[in-house]
Amino acid sequence: MTKKENNLALFSGQEIRRFWDEKQEKWYFSVVDVVTVLAQTERLRKYWDDLKRKIKEEGGQLSEKIGQLKFLAKDGKYYLSDAADTKTVFRIIRLFLEENCYLERKKGRY
Repeated sequence: MTKKENNLALFSGQEIRRFWDEKQEKWYFSVVDVVTVLAQTERLRKYWDDLKRKIKEEGGQLSEKIGQLKFLAKDGKYYLSDAADTKTVFRIIRLFLEENCYLERKKGRY
């Protein structure tokens, strides 16, 4: 397969950094970027750390599927950031939605 040139994906009008792994022939996405789109919070890093901790506490194997890759930052430098393949990103989205539904029910909104 040829090298993928586009290293940004758009979701809800926001950029999500991604990396194409030629050996495994699959995309890896910046988890922080995905969570940014979902959570819409100013305390993103804390939100992601709390969600990641909850995943580990529940014994989820999801945490084992999250690695670190260098992604290009807005300052033009590359930094290590949590990364996950497409399947794992969908699982993170599902967990996020489940958590939000639980919190909304707790508040009596459902």
